[in-house]
Amino acid sequence: MFKGIRPGVRLVIRVAPDLRIEDAGVAAVVPVPGIRVALKECVCGRIHVILRCSFITCLQHRHPARHSVAVFTLWGHKVELWPSCADAATLNGMPGQLRRAQKVFDSTGGLHAAALFGVDGTMLVVREDIGRHNAVDKVIGWALEHQRVPLSATVLLVSGRASFELTQKAVLAGIPVLAAVSAPSSLAVSLAEEFGLTLVAFLREDSMNVYTRADRIT
Repeated sequence: MFKGIRPGVRLVIRVAPDLRIEDAGVAAVVPVPGIRVALKECVCGRIHVILRCSFITCLQHRHPARHSVAVFTLWGHKVELWPSCADAATLNGMPGQLRRAQKVFDSTGGLHAAALFGVDGTMLVVREDIGRHNAVDKVIGWALEHQRVPLSATVLLVSGRASFELTQKAVLAGIPVLAAVSAPSSLAVSLAEEFGLTLVAFLREDSMNVYTRADRIT
């Protein structure tokens, strides 16, 4: 589900290859009893893909008729229904807060960062890692550890691009607003639009581009 979740947070019993489907990269995920899974399926032929990694994303370009994605949240909440709003000026101030909190980056100049903010601009947590996906996993892991998931009324800010995978992680964690200081990918925009996530990119102190659900930005 998310790489790096602490052992005490157990959400699934088993992840194993699905032998019913003759294809690479398809797995069956068995959740822990009591976990409510709400599937929103994008069905392509007879193949249902619940989660996919970069490998499957690449396969979609090679075999677009055979692969799609069905993102689900373990908590049964739909991001698109959450009315959380964020003030544009508050968003503009978040990159500066993130940069000032990047202590390891100050020493190395070589780390990515991710931070979770309240919609009022309060920084809740910041994590650094050599991989941007790992930095986001650390933030969501913190939220799981503190029983704050789903993360309604929050903004996830990343120090690099807004990729498909980071957008997927935001949806899974129930984060209504994903912001990035750099560009979004076309797949990220498509996924954000489909699941009602507000996607902001090229976020600066005086400007931003809002690609989806702009009604959340006031």
